[in-house]
Amino acid sequence: MKNNENTRSRLNSFERFVDRYKVIIALGTAAIVMVLPFLMTNDYLMRVLVIILLYIGFGFGLNLLLGEMGLMSLGQAGFVGVGAYTTAILMTEFGWNFFPSIISGALMAALVGVLIGLPTLRLRGSYLAIVTIGFGEIMRTIFLNWSSVTGGALGIKGIPRPMVFGVEMNFTNKGFYFVVLLTVFLVGVFCHTLHNSKYGRVFATIKQDELAATMMGVETTRYKVMGFVCSAAISGLMGGYYAMMQRYIDSNSFVSDMSVMIVSCLVIGGTATLRGPVLGAILLVTVPEVFRSLQAYRFVFYGAILIVMMLVRPAGLLGWDSTLPYKLPKGTTEYKEQLEKEHKRKEQAVDKQ
Repeated sequence: MKNNENTRSRLNSFERFVDRYKVIIALGTAAIVMVLPFLMTNDYLMRVLVIILLYIGFGFGLNLLLGEMGLMSLGQAGFVGVGAYTTAILMTEFGWNFFPSIISGALMAALVGVLIGLPTLRLRGSYLAIVTIGFGEIMRTIFLNWSSVTGGALGIKGIPRPMVFGVEMNFTNKGFYFVVLLTVFLVGVFCHTLHNSKYGRVFATIKQDELAATMMGVETTRYKVMGFVCSAAISGLMGGYYAMMQRYIDSNSFVSDMSVMIVSCLVIGGTATLRGPVLGAILLVTVPEVFRSLQAYRFVFYGAILIVMMLVRPAGLLGWDSTLPYKLPKGTTEYKEQLEKEHKRKEQAVDKQ
Protein backbone atom coordinates (compact mmCIF):
# COMPACT_ATOMS: atom_id res chain seq x y z
CA MET A 1 0.00 0.00 0.00
CA LYS A 2 2.93 2.35 0.61
CA ASN A 3 3.97 1.97 -3.02
CA ASN A 4 0.42 2.81 -4.08
CA GLU A 5 0.47 5.90 -1.84
CA ASN A 6 3.79 7.02 -3.29
CA THR A 7 2.53 6.49 -6.83
CA ARG A 8 -0.67 8.40 -6.10
CA SER A 9 1.36 11.22 -4.54
CA ARG A 10 3.62 11.49 -7.58
CA LEU A 11 0.66 11.46 -9.96
CA ASN A 12 -1.21 14.09 -7.98
CA SER A 13 1.92 16.26 -7.88
CA PHE A 14 2.29 15.95 -11.65
CA GLU A 15 -1.38 16.80 -12.11
CA ARG A 16 -1.02 19.90 -9.95
CA PHE A 17 2.08 20.90 -11.94
CA VAL A 18 0.20 20.58 -15.23
CA ASP A 19 -2.77 22.49 -13.85
CA ARG A 20 -0.54 25.29 -12.56
CA TYR A 21 1.34 25.75 -15.83
CA LYS A 22 -1.43 24.73 -18.22
CA VAL A 23 -1.35 28.05 -20.09
CA ILE A 24 2.39 27.78 -20.74
CA ILE A 25 2.03 24.12 -21.75
CA ALA A 26 -0.85 24.98 -24.08
CA LEU A 27 1.11 27.80 -25.74
CA GLY A 28 4.17 25.57 -26.13
CA THR A 29 2.10 22.80 -27.68
CA ALA A 30 0.43 25.25 -30.05
CA ALA A 31 3.82 26.57 -31.15
CA ILE A 32 5.07 23.04 -31.84
CA VAL A 33 2.07 21.97 -33.93
CA MET A 34 2.24 25.19 -35.96
CA VAL A 35 5.97 24.99 -36.67
CA LEU A 36 6.37 21.22 -37.03
CA PRO A 37 4.93 20.84 -40.57
CA PHE A 38 7.43 23.37 -41.92
CA LEU A 39 10.24 21.14 -40.64
CA MET A 40 9.00 18.17 -42.67
CA THR A 41 11.15 17.60 -45.75
CA ASN A 42 8.72 15.61 -47.91
CA ASP A 43 5.07 14.71 -48.43
CA TYR A 44 5.49 11.33 -46.76
CA LEU A 45 6.34 12.91 -43.40
CA MET A 46 3.44 15.32 -43.81
CA ARG A 47 1.19 12.33 -44.40
CA VAL A 48 2.36 10.76 -41.13
CA LEU A 49 1.53 13.98 -39.28
CA VAL A 50 -1.98 14.01 -40.78
CA ILE A 51 -2.53 10.36 -39.84
CA ILE A 52 -1.59 11.23 -36.24
CA LEU A 53 -4.17 14.04 -36.26
CA LEU A 54 -6.83 11.74 -37.69
CA TYR A 55 -6.29 9.12 -35.00
CA ILE A 56 -6.37 11.83 -32.35
CA GLY A 57 -9.81 12.75 -33.71
CA PHE A 58 -10.88 9.10 -33.76
CA GLY A 59 -9.68 8.80 -30.17
CA PHE A 60 -11.71 11.84 -29.12
CA GLY A 61 -14.80 10.20 -30.59
CA LEU A 62 -14.28 6.87 -28.83
CA ASN A 63 -13.42 8.65 -25.58
CA LEU A 64 -17.00 9.91 -25.35
CA LEU A 65 -18.05 6.27 -25.02
CA LEU A 66 -15.20 4.45 -23.33
CA GLY A 67 -13.72 7.26 -21.26
CA GLU A 68 -16.79 9.27 -20.32
CA MET A 69 -19.43 6.52 -20.07
CA GLY A 70 -17.47 3.29 -19.73
CA LEU A 71 -18.99 1.78 -22.89
CA MET A 72 -16.61 -0.28 -25.01
CA SER A 73 -17.06 0.01 -28.77
CA LEU A 74 -14.98 -2.14 -31.10
CA GLY A 75 -16.78 -1.06 -34.25
CA GLN A 76 -15.65 2.55 -34.66
CA ALA A 77 -14.26 1.71 -38.10
CA GLY A 78 -17.86 1.28 -39.25
CA PHE A 79 -18.71 4.90 -38.38
CA VAL A 80 -15.46 6.10 -39.93
CA GLY A 81 -16.43 4.23 -43.10
CA VAL A 82 -19.91 5.75 -43.20
CA GLY A 83 -18.44 9.25 -43.00
CA ALA A 84 -15.72 8.47 -45.52
CA TYR A 85 -18.07 6.95 -48.11
CA THR A 86 -20.66 9.70 -47.69
CA THR A 87 -18.01 12.39 -48.17
CA ALA A 88 -16.40 10.59 -51.12
CA ILE A 89 -19.71 10.03 -52.94
CA LEU A 90 -20.88 13.64 -52.50
CA MET A 91 -17.56 15.03 -53.71
CA THR A 92 -16.99 12.69 -56.66
CA GLU A 93 -20.53 12.05 -57.91
CA PHE A 94 -22.26 15.34 -57.09
CA GLY A 95 -19.33 17.76 -57.06
CA TRP A 96 -19.97 19.08 -53.56
CA ASN A 97 -17.37 21.17 -51.74
CA PHE A 98 -15.50 19.42 -48.94
CA PHE A 99 -17.15 21.34 -46.08
CA PRO A 100 -20.81 20.36 -46.71
CA SER A 101 -19.58 16.90 -47.67
CA ILE A 102 -17.84 16.16 -44.37
CA ILE A 103 -20.73 17.67 -42.40
CA SER A 104 -23.10 15.36 -44.29
CA GLY A 105 -20.75 12.45 -43.53
CA ALA A 106 -20.88 13.30 -39.83
CA LEU A 107 -24.68 13.55 -39.89
CA MET A 108 -25.01 10.24 -41.73
CA ALA A 109 -22.73 8.55 -39.18
CA ALA A 110 -24.81 10.10 -36.38
CA LEU A 111 -27.99 8.71 -37.96
CA VAL A 112 -26.44 5.26 -38.13
CA GLY A 113 -25.39 5.74 -34.50
CA VAL A 114 -29.01 6.32 -33.54
CA LEU A 115 -30.18 3.22 -35.41
CA ILE A 116 -27.51 1.09 -33.74
CA GLY A 117 -27.61 2.75 -30.35
CA LEU A 118 -31.32 2.51 -29.58
CA PRO A 119 -31.54 -1.32 -29.61
CA THR A 120 -28.06 -2.11 -28.29
CA LEU A 121 -27.20 0.37 -25.53
CA ARG A 122 -29.18 -1.54 -22.96
CA LEU A 123 -26.22 -3.90 -23.08
CA ARG A 124 -22.96 -3.40 -21.20
CA GLY A 125 -19.47 -4.81 -20.99
CA SER A 126 -18.49 -7.67 -23.26
CA TYR A 127 -22.01 -7.96 -24.69
CA LEU A 128 -21.90 -4.43 -26.07
CA ALA A 129 -18.36 -4.96 -27.36
CA ILE A 130 -19.47 -8.07 -29.27
CA VAL A 131 -22.43 -6.22 -30.79
CA THR A 132 -20.19 -3.36 -31.97
CA ILE A 133 -17.77 -5.85 -33.53
CA GLY A 134 -20.73 -7.27 -35.45
CA PHE A 135 -21.76 -3.76 -36.51
CA GLY A 136 -18.30 -3.07 -37.90
CA GLU A 137 -18.36 -6.27 -39.96
CA ILE A 138 -21.88 -5.55 -41.23
CA MET A 139 -20.81 -2.12 -42.45
CA ARG A 140 -17.73 -3.56 -44.16
CA THR A 141 -19.95 -6.09 -45.94
CA ILE A 142 -22.32 -3.33 -47.06
CA PHE A 143 -19.39 -1.30 -48.40
CA LEU A 144 -18.22 -4.36 -50.33
CA ASN A 145 -21.53 -5.53 -51.81
CA TRP A 146 -23.53 -2.32 -52.41
CA SER A 147 -21.72 -1.82 -55.71
CA SER A 148 -24.15 0.68 -57.22
CA VAL A 149 -23.39 3.17 -54.43
CA THR A 150 -20.01 2.30 -52.92
CA GLY A 151 -18.29 0.90 -55.99
CA GLY A 152 -18.05 -2.56 -54.43
CA ALA A 153 -14.63 -4.17 -54.52
CA LEU A 154 -13.36 -1.42 -56.84
CA GLY A 155 -14.09 1.25 -54.26
CA ILE A 156 -14.11 4.99 -54.97
CA LYS A 157 -11.07 6.68 -56.47
CA GLY A 158 -10.16 10.20 -57.44
CA ILE A 159 -11.48 11.75 -54.21
CA PRO A 160 -10.48 15.42 -54.37
CA ARG A 161 -8.63 17.27 -51.66
CA PRO A 162 -10.28 20.23 -49.89
CA MET A 163 -10.54 23.47 -51.84
CA VAL A 164 -10.42 26.74 -49.87
CA PHE A 165 -10.92 29.95 -51.89
CA GLY A 166 -9.98 28.08 -55.04
CA VAL A 167 -6.72 26.71 -53.60
CA GLU A 168 -6.25 22.96 -53.14
CA MET A 169 -5.22 22.00 -49.62
CA ASN A 170 -2.55 19.31 -50.04
CA PHE A 171 0.59 17.99 -48.38
CA THR A 172 2.96 20.14 -50.41
CA ASN A 173 1.53 23.50 -49.36
CA LYS A 174 0.74 22.16 -45.82
CA GLY A 175 -2.87 23.26 -46.27
CA PHE A 176 -4.42 19.83 -45.67
CA TYR A 177 -2.53 19.52 -42.38
CA PHE A 178 -3.86 22.82 -41.07
CA VAL A 179 -7.43 22.08 -42.17
CA VAL A 180 -7.36 18.77 -40.27
CA LEU A 181 -5.58 20.40 -37.31
CA LEU A 182 -8.31 23.06 -37.05
CA THR A 183 -11.01 20.39 -37.16
CA VAL A 184 -9.33 18.28 -34.47
CA PHE A 185 -8.92 21.38 -32.30
CA LEU A 186 -12.63 22.23 -32.62
CA VAL A 187 -13.57 18.62 -31.84
CA GLY A 188 -11.35 18.77 -28.75
CA VAL A 189 -13.02 22.01 -27.62
CA PHE A 190 -16.42 20.38 -28.07
CA CYS A 191 -15.40 17.31 -26.05
CA HIS A 192 -13.89 19.49 -23.30
CA THR A 193 -17.04 21.61 -23.11
CA LEU A 194 -19.23 18.52 -23.00
CA HIS A 195 -17.10 16.98 -20.25
CA ASN A 196 -17.48 20.06 -18.05
CA SER A 197 -21.20 20.47 -18.70
CA LYS A 198 -24.13 18.84 -16.92
CA TYR A 199 -24.10 16.16 -19.63
CA GLY A 200 -20.53 15.27 -18.74
CA ARG A 201 -21.51 14.87 -15.10
CA VAL A 202 -24.41 12.62 -16.11
CA PHE A 203 -22.04 10.57 -18.25
CA ALA A 204 -19.68 10.20 -15.28
CA THR A 205 -22.57 9.10 -13.08
CA ILE A 206 -23.62 6.46 -15.57
CA LYS A 207 -20.03 5.23 -15.78
CA GLN A 208 -19.69 4.93 -12.01
CA ASP A 209 -23.05 3.33 -11.27
CA GLU A 210 -25.77 3.14 -13.89
CA LEU A 211 -28.27 1.64 -11.45
CA ALA A 212 -27.78 4.51 -9.00
CA ALA A 213 -28.22 7.01 -11.84
CA THR A 214 -31.47 5.32 -12.84
CA MET A 215 -32.72 5.39 -9.25
CA MET A 216 -32.05 9.15 -9.17
CA GLY A 217 -34.34 9.62 -12.16
CA VAL A 218 -31.71 9.88 -14.91
CA GLU A 219 -32.92 8.58 -18.26
CA THR A 220 -29.75 6.57 -18.82
CA THR A 221 -30.76 5.15 -22.19
CA ARG A 222 -31.35 8.63 -23.63
CA TYR A 223 -27.97 9.90 -22.43
CA LYS A 224 -26.18 6.78 -23.63
CA VAL A 225 -27.71 7.19 -27.08
CA MET A 226 -26.65 10.86 -27.00
CA GLY A 227 -23.06 9.87 -26.25
CA PHE A 228 -23.16 7.16 -28.91
CA VAL A 229 -24.46 9.62 -31.52
CA CYS A 230 -21.80 12.25 -30.68
CA SER A 231 -19.10 9.59 -30.86
CA ALA A 232 -20.38 8.35 -34.23
CA ALA A 233 -20.61 11.90 -35.61
CA ILE A 234 -17.00 12.69 -34.67
CA SER A 235 -15.81 9.42 -36.20
CA GLY A 236 -17.76 10.14 -39.39
CA LEU A 237 -16.39 13.68 -39.56
CA MET A 238 -12.80 12.48 -39.31
CA GLY A 239 -13.62 9.67 -41.73
CA GLY A 240 -14.33 12.28 -44.40
CA TYR A 241 -10.82 13.68 -43.98
CA TYR A 242 -9.45 10.13 -44.08
CA ALA A 243 -11.08 9.63 -47.48
CA MET A 244 -9.64 12.90 -48.79
CA MET A 245 -6.19 12.01 -47.51
CA GLN A 246 -6.22 8.56 -49.14
CA ARG A 247 -7.99 9.75 -52.31
CA TYR A 248 -9.14 6.14 -52.70
CA ILE A 249 -11.24 4.00 -50.38
CA ASP A 250 -12.71 0.52 -50.49
CA SER A 251 -14.13 -1.94 -47.97
CA ASN A 252 -10.64 -3.01 -46.87
CA SER A 253 -9.96 0.52 -45.63
CA PHE A 254 -12.33 0.03 -42.68
CA VAL A 255 -11.58 -3.37 -41.22
CA SER A 256 -11.42 -4.34 -37.55
CA ASP A 257 -7.71 -3.47 -37.46
CA MET A 258 -8.67 0.21 -37.54
CA SER A 259 -11.05 -0.22 -34.59
CA VAL A 260 -8.32 -2.00 -32.60
CA MET A 261 -5.91 0.81 -33.41
CA ILE A 262 -8.38 3.44 -32.15
CA VAL A 263 -9.01 1.54 -28.92
CA SER A 264 -5.26 1.08 -28.44
CA CYS A 265 -4.61 4.81 -28.79
CA LEU A 266 -7.12 5.52 -26.07
CA VAL A 267 -6.09 2.74 -23.67
CA ILE A 268 -2.36 3.43 -23.93
CA GLY A 269 -2.64 7.23 -23.72
CA GLY A 270 -5.34 7.35 -21.07
CA THR A 271 -9.12 7.27 -20.96
CA ALA A 272 -11.48 10.04 -19.81
CA THR A 273 -8.92 12.67 -20.90
CA LEU A 274 -8.12 14.64 -24.03
CA ARG A 275 -4.39 14.27 -23.53
CA GLY A 276 -4.63 10.47 -23.63
CA PRO A 277 -5.68 10.06 -27.30
CA VAL A 278 -3.03 12.61 -28.29
CA LEU A 279 -0.18 10.65 -26.70
CA GLY A 280 -1.60 7.29 -27.80
CA ALA A 281 -1.91 8.38 -31.44
CA ILE A 282 1.61 9.81 -31.49
CA LEU A 283 3.09 6.60 -30.09
CA LEU A 284 1.10 4.09 -32.13
CA VAL A 285 1.53 5.91 -35.44
CA THR A 286 5.18 6.93 -35.16
CA VAL A 287 6.66 3.79 -33.57
CA PRO A 288 5.66 1.46 -36.48
CA GLU A 289 6.95 4.07 -38.92
CA VAL A 290 10.32 4.17 -37.16
CA PHE A 291 10.55 0.36 -37.14
CA ARG A 292 9.13 -0.27 -40.61
CA SER A 293 11.12 -3.51 -40.92
CA LEU A 294 8.87 -4.91 -38.18
CA GLN A 295 5.65 -3.56 -39.75
CA ALA A 296 4.18 -7.06 -40.12
CA TYR A 297 4.36 -7.51 -36.35
CA ARG A 298 2.75 -4.21 -35.39
CA PHE A 299 -0.37 -5.85 -33.95
CA VAL A 300 1.80 -8.15 -31.86
CA PHE A 301 3.37 -4.96 -30.53
CA TYR A 302 -0.05 -3.41 -29.90
CA GLY A 303 -1.28 -6.51 -28.09
CA ALA A 304 1.80 -6.74 -25.89
CA ILE A 305 1.56 -3.06 -24.99
CA LEU A 306 -2.13 -3.42 -24.11
CA ILE A 307 -1.42 -6.37 -21.83
CA VAL A 308 1.38 -4.50 -20.06
CA MET A 309 -0.79 -1.40 -19.69
CA MET A 310 -3.67 -3.38 -18.18
CA LEU A 311 -1.31 -4.90 -15.62
CA VAL A 312 0.82 -1.87 -14.79
CA ARG A 313 -1.16 1.26 -15.66
CA PRO A 314 -4.86 0.51 -16.34
CA ALA A 315 -5.73 4.22 -16.50
CA GLY A 316 -3.20 4.82 -19.31
CA LEU A 317 0.07 6.70 -19.37
CA LEU A 318 -1.60 10.07 -18.87
CA GLY A 319 -4.87 8.90 -17.35
CA TRP A 320 -4.08 9.67 -13.72
CA ASP A 321 -6.76 9.35 -11.06
CA SER A 322 -7.61 12.66 -9.43
CA THR A 323 -8.64 12.88 -5.78
CA LEU A 324 -11.84 14.46 -7.03
CA PRO A 325 -13.34 14.08 -10.50
CA TYR A 326 -14.06 17.80 -10.82
CA LYS A 327 -12.16 20.88 -9.74
CA LEU A 328 -13.59 22.46 -6.61
CA PRO A 329 -14.60 26.14 -6.64
CA LYS A 330 -12.18 28.67 -5.16
CA GLY A 331 -12.23 28.92 -1.38
CA THR A 332 -12.79 25.19 -0.76
CA THR A 333 -9.15 24.14 -0.45
CA GLU A 334 -9.65 23.19 3.21
CA TYR A 335 -12.51 20.88 2.30
CA LYS A 336 -10.40 19.20 -0.36
CA GLU A 337 -7.54 18.68 2.09
CA GLN A 338 -9.97 17.21 4.59
CA LEU A 339 -11.18 14.72 1.98
CA GLU A 340 -7.59 13.76 1.16
CA LYS A 341 -6.82 13.16 4.86
CA GLU A 342 -9.98 11.07 5.20
CA HIS A 343 -8.95 9.01 2.19
CA LYS A 344 -5.50 8.35 3.65
CA ARG A 345 -7.02 7.46 7.03
CA LYS A 346 -9.25 4.83 5.40
CA GLU A 347 -6.29 3.35 3.51
CA GLN A 348 -4.29 3.12 6.76
CA ALA A 349 -7.25 1.41 8.48
CA VAL A 350 -7.36 -1.17 5.68
CA ASP A 351 -3.60 -1.79 6.07
CA LYS A 352 -3.98 -2.43 9.81
CA GLN A 353 -6.74 -4.96 9.16
